[in-house]
Amino acid sequence: MFFLFLLCLCGVPLRGDAQDRAALWKGNDRSGRCHYTFTVPSPMEATCPQAGGPEVEGLKTRLSVLEALVSQLSGKDVQPRGGHQGAGAGPQPELQEALNRAVGERNLLQGEKERLERELETLKLRMEEMRRETERLRSRPCLAQSPAVAPSSTQQGWDRARPAAGSNQMSHLMTRPNRQGDSSNLRDSAWQYGALGFQELKAEVTEVPAPDTNVDDTGCGELISVGEPITHRKADNIAGKYGVWMQDPEAVSPYGPDMVWRIDTIGTEVRQLYGYDDMEQLSKGFPSKVLLLPDPMESTGATVYRGSLYYQRRLSRTLIRYDLAAEHVAARRELPHAGFHGQYPYSWGGYTDIDLSVDEKGLWAIYSTSKAQGAIVISKLDPHSLEVKRSWETSIRKASVANSFMICGKLYTVASYAARDTTVNRVYDTATGQGKAVSIPFKNKYGYNSMIDYSLAQRKLFAWDNFHLVSYDLRLGRQQAN
Repeated sequence: MFFLFLLCLCGVPLRGDAQDRAALWKGNDRSGRCHYTFTVPSPMEATCPQAGGPEVEGLKTRLSVLEALVSQLSGKDVQPRGGHQGAGAGPQPELQEALNRAVGERNLLQGEKERLERELETLKLRMEEMRRETERLRSRPCLAQSPAVAPSSTQQGWDRARPAAGSNQMSHLMTRPNRQGDSSNLRDSAWQYGALGFQELKAEVTEVPAPDTNVDDTGCGELISVGEPITHRKADNIAGKYGVWMQDPEAVSPYGPDMVWRIDTIGTEVRQLYGYDDMEQLSKGFPSKVLLLPDPMESTGATVYRGSLYYQRRLSRTLIRYDLAAEHVAARRELPHAGFHGQYPYSWGGYTDIDLSVDEKGLWAIYSTSKAQGAIVISKLDPHSLEVKRSWETSIRKASVANSFMICGKLYTVASYAARDTTVNRVYDTATGQGKAVSIPFKNKYGYNSMIDYSLAQRKLFAWDNFHLVSYDLRLGRQQAN
């Protein structure tokens, strides 16, 4: 074939098959330059396949669009394929900022998607367990029931006292007509058809301890003991390593007194508040309400009272009252001179500078100030306006205790957040302004207790111990007469 090309270039004519199969073309291109074109038909292929095909053309088009976008976002002078450079193209910081914002939102949505997928898998597993339990109950045989009504032990006792068959001494009792309101007649009619026989009567004796005259389950005496921790639920993911859960002692419609609230506090944007109809729904993990707080929350010091959630705004000493029914902020106020974001936390850290609590006396804030030099300050707050009504400065170093809670106007502190066996080690009475050391056993069952608070609704302690939501029964002594 190369030989035929040389012959054509030299002006040698082609003859026979060679002339039919080869051709030489000469012509100018658009710029006027001379081009020689030598063509030879393929001996094997009737038609030529298209170069690249529609997929390649589509890829070229998408590549051109991508090059144009990169040029606009990066500010570089990049010529897109098959296009022309636009005039005046330069850096566009607005587009770059929009791109960064879009990437950030995409990452947040991806994380939320993964969390929801994990929760969905958990729900599927629970549904499968419930289905298996339903099938198991359906497969259980039903107990056979006798058509005759079985006589009670009292009636069988009467059987033993009945005279022999044929005696008429008590026939008038067994055949007397029923009188309205006489329920014994109904028992007699069933009893007379029961089988005759004897039944051994048994008595069960239960030992009841004598009441402790020093314990008052309804009053406001000093704390005597804390019970064993009772686990209600384990958090689903890492966001639930720390958290806070609570009940409103004076619930407001539409939420009832059994409503339980939960917040997972891991993360920089803690804003989701989960509501459960009761403790059973909490243990099953089925929330009936999810609220998105308008301001992010700091740490585990929140509480609920009279239909509002009280919490500390992130990176500030501002307290917020969020109305749960209206779903908006009802009040906000700075807690004067209070340390925040790691200035005066509990010993476990976690930005626990401000701890809010509710007891029989009302709403409290537990914190410290630069004037108090890290000692615990207790302030009584107005639940409507969040204004400080009165304050007490204690001698208890806030960083030396793991957590604290209020009961009946008394502050109690816990010695350790990690030791399995620790103590409630200090008490301060706001009524007298006096404090003292105590030693009441307390257990951190799971080894990292990040929240301990008094639940006035149940008169128990609620705690969040290393992913686990637990509660403790309490015993209070009798209040001393003034």
